[in-house]
Amino acid sequence: MALALIVVAHVGGRARASEQADSGWELLRSRAYLPADFDQEVFDALWTTWPEPLRSRAERASPEERRRMAMERYGLDPDPDDPSRALQYVRGATGSWTMSCLACHQGQVAGKVIPGLPNSNYALETLTEEVRLVKVKQRKPFGHMDMGSLLLPLGTTNGTTNAVIFGVALMRHRDADLNIIQRPPRFDLVHHDMDAPAWWHYRRRAGLYADGFAPKGHRMLMQFLLVKENGPEKFAEWEDEFRRIQGWIEALEPPRWPWAVDAALAEQGRGVFENHCASCHGTYGPGGSYPERMVALDEIDTDRVRFDSLTQKERSDLNESWFGHRGRDVERLKNREPPTGYVAPPLDGIWATAPYLHNGSVPTLWHVLHPEERPTAWQRTRSGYDQARVGLEITAAAAPPARLPSAERRSWFDTSKPGKSAAGHDFPAALDDAEKAAVLEYLKTL
Repeated sequence: MALALIVVAHVGGRARASEQADSGWELLRSRAYLPADFDQEVFDALWTTWPEPLRSRAERASPEERRRMAMERYGLDPDPDDPSRALQYVRGATGSWTMSCLACHQGQVAGKVIPGLPNSNYALETLTEEVRLVKVKQRKPFGHMDMGSLLLPLGTTNGTTNAVIFGVALMRHRDADLNIIQRPPRFDLVHHDMDAPAWWHYRRRAGLYADGFAPKGHRMLMQFLLVKENGPEKFAEWEDEFRRIQGWIEALEPPRWPWAVDAALAEQGRGVFENHCASCHGTYGPGGSYPERMVALDEIDTDRVRFDSLTQKERSDLNESWFGHRGRDVERLKNREPPTGYVAPPLDGIWATAPYLHNGSVPTLWHVLHPEERPTAWQRTRSGYDQARVGLEITAAAAPPARLPSAERRSWFDTSKPGKSAAGHDFPAALDDAEKAAVLEYLKTL
């Protein structure tokens, strides 16, 4: 299905995005804040590393079709203004491709690209492995991603990344003012995959991340720029640009469910939701509110590897650094230090943001509401959408097929692996089947 960019208009009395906020979107698409990952010549040769019969199909295809095949393989979306470019990478005048924030935070649902939607197809580990193979053939030097991935896993399932540990590893080599400190790398990090959040939730929250420990702000959005090429002066130079990027993020509206809704059933679901779910996830519509409630681990009982992967010192070091305005931004989060669990997210546009839970282990909202039916292993289609269960179109299995090549193995989500459990959030057990069906219909309307 051809991808089409949905331009999100502001409704309900909210002003349209300012010109400054709109420029934030353009900065994300056109400004390279990191060293280039590869060039056009490398990208156009990636097909030579693919397994059969995909490689032979690519060999017979036109260059344009091969580029489309490559974007699909790696979870990239064509820029609507130039389909030869990927929205997730900035392409320079000399053909360089540089990862942007949109790599993880710009995706599609049901074949449509929606600004601020997480990229649940991104195959970062596979892309990096195959880029490295092509660079060897072309005798080109490795970049920071090629080298970094030899020390840190980038993601064991397409659509999730080891993002939290990226931040820990990068901050290890900086002081509070972001000056570079020479230290040996750590080899005791607890690696785990995370599902990126929807960016339109940003304005509703005071704290960032699953455990809400970091104050939101334009500086916190910059922490993944901590490569050795970017010293403190670069962060100061780019600060105003990230104010504009933050303005664009805060102006985003959640997408509306594009199909029919049973209005009467949804209204029944509203009552059930407000009685059973709103104390954590908030209320919606006129006068709605979001409590940003932290739910203790022994209450939520979801996978705790993400929570345990950070020490309180690592949390505090980030907040007391330049990114947290040296601690000034943390005052409003004092009641969460240290965090005791995970923050229940807002649910605006929840229909579009599958998979669910902080680690992306649950493929549909129906499975969220039916914990006993969550698949042990599942594989999604690229853009198929399950309207009945509200979420990803999947194939479920007791386990991924054996002896798969690494790229194909990453197309499966295996909940038996560390950090990937789909257990917990058993609160829907209090509802009967009719109430669950009503809540599911209501969630489509948020």
